[in-house]
Amino acid sequence: MGLGTNHSTITTSANFIPALWSDEVIGAYKQNLVVANLVTKMSHKGKKGDTINIPVPARGTASVKAANSQVTMIADTAGVVAISINKHYEYSKLIEDIAEVQALASMRKFYTDDAGYALANQVEDDLFALAEEFQGGTAGGAAANLWEKAVIGDGTTLYTGNSSNASTLTDAGIRQMILKLDNSDVPMDNRSLVLPPVAANDLLAIARFTEQQFIGNGDAIKNGTIGQIYGVDVLVTNNCPSISTTGRVGMLMHKDALVLAEQVGVRSQTQYKQEYLGDLFTADTIYGVSGLRDYAGVAFVCPQS
Repeated sequence: MGLGTNHSTITTSANFIPALWSDEVIGAYKQNLVVANLVTKMSHKGKKGDTINIPVPARGTASVKAANSQVTMIADTAGVVAISINKHYEYSKLIEDIAEVQALASMRKFYTDDAGYALANQVEDDLFALAEEFQGGTAGGAAANLWEKAVIGDGTTLYTGNSSNASTLTDAGIRQMILKLDNSDVPMDNRSLVLPPVAANDLLAIARFTEQQFIGNGDAIKNGTIGQIYGVDVLVTNNCPSISTTGRVGMLMHKDALVLAEQVGVRSQTQYKQEYLGDLFTADTIYGVSGLRDYAGVAFVCPQS
């Protein structure tokens, strides 16, 4: 059997301990989720199959009830969204026995935090990628990262793919995005404004935000929440995509815009590998993501800095 590489040895693991706890991985994973806490979630745990079909009913209309006549039947016009459970990501470390014997307690915390952070970032990246489909956009577009249906930060026009077209997030821009959702009859509750750090910094210069940022609705605080504006929760995350040398994406969305389906939640497993005289630790998750209602979200592009 050939020699392995990239192992945690006595040199790389000095001052650590290999006691790896699943609860800590799950805790770190949840602490690093932002967008995943804002979307529709579906559990597919313990079930077979690689696809979930979700009915998406169209809105009906009320009918006049005429005297001495039967009620008017509304035709079923529900569409279907198929979620492919096709994403399987893992984080693995091999801790050799000599490192186990001589290590200290901080090793467990470092590796479990790092595993949770890595898996959470992957889920967030997959959800953010779907924001390109908001308002009828196409993921990837005609060219990579086209984002042809995203608006620029001041809300005056669509993003053109030219990095000089990106603009600073403004109060008027936020109101224009809210108006898009209002015009599509998107419910007022469960809306979130997700910002990259640069846009969050710009928001601090908007008087409307600083007047309202400490007004809450009594719900539990979500990861990344920094306040509210016009009744919309404002969250900041560094996972917002970069789409050019100077452009950064944020989004206003309702929870029904995207869906996350978990078939195997974050789990941790260990196995002793005699050939390497060490413990192999792996944390992994199996899931799928999909757009659910593209009209329930708006992506915007602001400068990188």
